[in-house]
Amino acid sequence: MLIPSTLASARHYITSHLKQVDPAHDPVVVMDATIGNGHDTLFLAEIVHPQGKVYGFDIQPEAISTTTKRLEQANLLDVVELHLLGHERFDEVIPADLCGKLEAVMFNLGYLPHGNPSIITRPDTTITALDKLSEWLAPGGVITLALYTGHPGGQEEADAVVKWASSLPAKSFQVMWQQILNRHHAPSLVVVEKR
Repeated sequence: MLIPSTLASARHYITSHLKQVDPAHDPVVVMDATIGNGHDTLFLAEIVHPQGKVYGFDIQPEAISTTTKRLEQANLLDVVELHLLGHERFDEVIPADLCGKLEAVMFNLGYLPHGNPSIITRPDTTITALDKLSEWLAPGGVITLALYTGHPGGQEEADAVVKWASSLPAKSFQVMWQQILNRHHAPSLVVVEKR
């Protein structure tokens, strides 16, 4: 298929950026803001291993447990630090000297697949996290946000993210929004690159 999926596109942009980062200069630090079942966390760990660091966040204990097992099986738990904490509180645990040094951040918004669909990411906490991350992101760093609108609250969050991203100053950020136009409730992708 010529047109990539939302997930494939997110991973492409993250990989493309991280290939340009020199790990000899500084260890590569990245963040999975919504670890879910740990697929993005594992993807990030594979890229930054062995010198880098992945910080992962989720509010559900089962997400932490599933992701820990996935990372243990891949022998990559040593480069990951998981936190049972909302992503808007990342700055409580990531060392302050890493502000301006996060190279990549991934968001998969919505609810935990195969989990409780009533526990969802919310616009207020997501925008709070994004406001902070615009400062914490390294020059050239990338944030990807997979937006899902097929569940209650999803469209409101997607609208809030698009509004936030659209308001970023063009001198400091480049923003793209990728959508499938002929499928109802198809996920879309917002990519934010810091200049």
